[in-house]
Amino acid sequence: MYSFPLQELIDMFSMEVLTEKADIARVNVTRPEINRPGLQLSGFFDYYDEERIQIIGRLEYTYLEKMAPAHRRKIWRRMCRNNFPCIVICRDMEPFPHMIGDADEMNRPVLRYEGSTTEFIGEVLGWLKVQLAPREIIHGVLVDVYGEGVLIIGESGIGKSETALELIKRGHRLVADDAVEIKRVSNKTLVGSCPEVIRYFIELRGIGIIDVRQMFGVQSIMATMAVDLVIKLEIWDQIKEYDRLGMVEEHMNILGNNVVCHTIPVRPGRNLAVICESAAINHRQKKMGYNAAQVLNQRVTANIDREKQSQALLAEEEGGAPARG
Repeated sequence: MYSFPLQELIDMFSMEVLTEKADIARVNVTRPEINRPGLQLSGFFDYYDEERIQIIGRLEYTYLEKMAPAHRRKIWRRMCRNNFPCIVICRDMEPFPHMIGDADEMNRPVLRYEGSTTEFIGEVLGWLKVQLAPREIIHGVLVDVYGEGVLIIGESGIGKSETALELIKRGHRLVADDAVEIKRVSNKTLVGSCPEVIRYFIELRGIGIIDVRQMFGVQSIMATMAVDLVIKLEIWDQIKEYDRLGMVEEHMNILGNNVVCHTIPVRPGRNLAVICESAAINHRQKKMGYNAAQVLNQRVTANIDREKQSQALLAEEEGGAPARG
């Protein structure tokens, strides 16, 4: 279970804190979902997930408004007995007289958001999913190459950081070096970033630590990037057969998501930065519907078919010619 302080949510969406006595500093958000208490306002609390952020919009507010004051306060106090992180009142609506006092008494933060309920739900769900996504740290380098997030992995000392440095010099952007924190924000999307302590630093053996932002400028860095492609560097093995056509893609499983992975053998004279650029462009072309390996295969197949047809026609002509004598 991951969590973050409620104060981060308040700051992110510029919300007003209505409860002065509620101890917000000790409240953490642990669930990436929200709840609009519809049935709960009618008194039905079975299957109620109290750990979610509670949102009151125009619909819920109007329903509460039509209740008798005594009944409304009873339902409200019943809700506040649950251990939710906060209640957000949207559309800048004014809370009922008893709401703030009861929430303060039970140490339940009540916040107010000036925008529409639909707007808030759409934005907060995406933000919560990123903040609370499953994650892991992978030893490697993440670089933005032509808009594709390229994760470079391999044994220590094989040249990952040197390759990233050359890519940065060629105009691409560094996201993380040495430790890449990857979050699974959906079934198809992985987002990589760098731990705060080592952000934008690169270690080069023989030189030491360099600050990419200070050396190459802010245009050479990026805070986060989706992981679209994995480049695995390994020492060239004379015995091993490497893929030369790319007809069948290999994948690497990261947090349950399969990411296209290319194994690149390293030997003196190979320009790894150019290879990474080519891999990124080729991957982007495939996503746009063009596969060079398939096009070549179709051309070769079509050429073979033409040769077969030509041989068949030639055989028919020779078979139908009159005998000489």
